Amino acid sequence: MDDEQHEQVEGRDVRTGGSAAAARMAQQHLWVDEQVRRAMERGEFDDLPGAGKPIGGLGGDHDPDWWLRKLVERERIAVVPMSVQLRKEDADLDDRLDTIAFEAEVRRVLVDFNERVVAARYRAPEGPPLVTMPRDVDATVAAWSERREARRAAAAARAARTTSEARPRRWWRRRPGSPDGA
Repeated sequence: MDDEQHEQVEGRDVRTGGSAAAARMAQQHLWVDEQVRRAMERGEFDDLPGAGKPIGGLGGDHDPDWWLRKLVERERIAVVPMSVQLRKEDADLDDRLDTIAFEAEVRRVLVDFNERVVAARYRAPEGPPLVTMPRDVDATVAAWSERREARRAAAAARAARTTSEARPRRWWRRRPGSPDGA
């Protein structure tokens, strides 16, 4: 056996008394420093976002939810109280229901909305007071059905008007011997 083989017997470094893996781990920071130095020489850290700006969060004020604030800013998330969210959803609910084709789905959406309104009423208030009331499911479904029938009637009237307004045939589609052509 040569000297290296004598120094490492069964995975242990004879000189340090520790394992070879522990010795590699102790030297790992040198390898990492070398990789960072090479990347800097190649310019891989140039033009990074936030370059030249101070690092936030290092001031005297410590905000435990700093990451949440940064996420909201970065993703442009609008955080509104439940009362405001339900009020907005109530205003847009009829338009949303008009995009649904089946009565069972309309009922499911209404029941879900009503459950969230009732749950918000039992919670502690978060912001403005909740003025949104649960909707009467049967009355809302009846109104949805009337709007749907009105849309269908309007579409049928448009289709009838379009077909009754016969456009003249183009000269290249005229048949010989027909009353409107040669």
